[in-house]
Amino acid sequence: MSIDNQTQVVLIDDDPHLRQALCQTLDLAGLKVLPLGEAKGLTARLSRDWPGVVVSDIRMPGMDGLELLAELHGQDAELPVLLITGHGDVPLAVQAMRAGAYDFLEKPFASDALLDSVRRALALRQLVLDNRSLRLALSDRQQLSTRLVGQSASMLRLREQIGALAATKADVLILGETGAGKEVVARALHDLSNRRSGPFVAINAGALAESVVESELFGHEPGAFTGAQKRRIGKFEFANGGTLFLDEIESMSLDVQVKLLRLLQERVVERLGGNHLIPLDIRIIAATKEDLRQAADQGRFRADLYYRLNVAPLRIPPLRERGEDALMLFQHFADEASSRHGLPLHELQPGQRAMLLRHDWPGNVRELQNAAERFALGLELALDNTPDSPAAGAPMTMGGLSEQVEHFEKTLIAAELARPHSSVRSLAEALGVPRKTLHDKLRKHGLSFADSGNQNTDDE
Repeated sequence: MSIDNQTQVVLIDDDPHLRQALCQTLDLAGLKVLPLGEAKGLTARLSRDWPGVVVSDIRMPGMDGLELLAELHGQDAELPVLLITGHGDVPLAVQAMRAGAYDFLEKPFASDALLDSVRRALALRQLVLDNRSLRLALSDRQQLSTRLVGQSASMLRLREQIGALAATKADVLILGETGAGKEVVARALHDLSNRRSGPFVAINAGALAESVVESELFGHEPGAFTGAQKRRIGKFEFANGGTLFLDEIESMSLDVQVKLLRLLQERVVERLGGNHLIPLDIRIIAATKEDLRQAADQGRFRADLYYRLNVAPLRIPPLRERGEDALMLFQHFADEASSRHGLPLHELQPGQRAMLLRHDWPGNVRELQNAAERFALGLELALDNTPDSPAAGAPMTMGGLSEQVEHFEKTLIAAELARPHSSVRSLAEALGVPRKTLHDKLRKHGLSFADSGNQNTDDE
């Protein structure tokens, strides 16, 4: 059984009388203590981010204090461990401190000495965990900026929403057109969550034949149907402890939707032909390109399942709504492709940039990525025109001159942000504007030098 995060001190001593006395001292000081008579098995009960400290005698039968220290630090080298002994062995004390003990107390010691050491260790532990949390938050932000490239307001908002939802247990419904990046968002939610060490299982419901979808999702027992000769573990059960991404959920039959609703509500799964309910610790991320509310009104999707899924919706904006991101994304994918193929980087010409900005990207990010791959390979940059998109030479349909100038200015700055720059000064020089002017324009357009992937914001 794991030790909860409310426990502040784990106290280990094989002498029951001393253990009781030390426990009383710590209790009276307002600390929550877990007293133990042996060290064996403690490491497995502590999570790496447990916010407490360990106080242990050194000389004990079975696992001694030095062995415990080595095992605990093998899991978390920053966990404070206080060692106590009644032998007054100076070489042993030196050995303990060299091994990474936070403090060494010789019996008999004053209660105040123990309390002072424990409180200092707890303060240090909290500082360590706060620093870890900050580093993780910074890493998560950088990871999101790399995966979900763009400086448009809608993308900044999407990254904020993902960051807020990732750490929760809430199931998520992702709304987005084909090629918008729904699986990329689902993977980001998983990788930034506490489930990152568990499995991420992706399945496209629209690609499953009606005859096998239930077996594929829920599993089956031998003899459940003709041809079922042995047990099969379904995708939900396989994803236990992690995340299951269910794409094109709108294509599921109403019968399967009933079973999915039960799974979401009760967190159990029953294999086809089975009689046992299997508890699940799982997060469901569903995705659709359709309006599920409209589908429910038309009787094609269960309304109760829609309301159950729609607790935490995430909408991925189509690329045509974030035109200023097109050049940044294109450069990102072209750089990746050039590196992958070992080819030199090609420079986009003004006419090509204009073409990318005019295109409305009916295939969204997937279409843009394919275009960038072709460009990196040295092939002609040709974009398919659709009936809904303007011809390659057509002017941009926007508001008045002022609005067009604002849009063009923001697009140029966003495109330059996509390129590597060592500092804000370097970016300003590339754009041919003073640094103060650049700062004003970044703020005006909602752009950020740091969010572009350039980490050094120093002006020098």
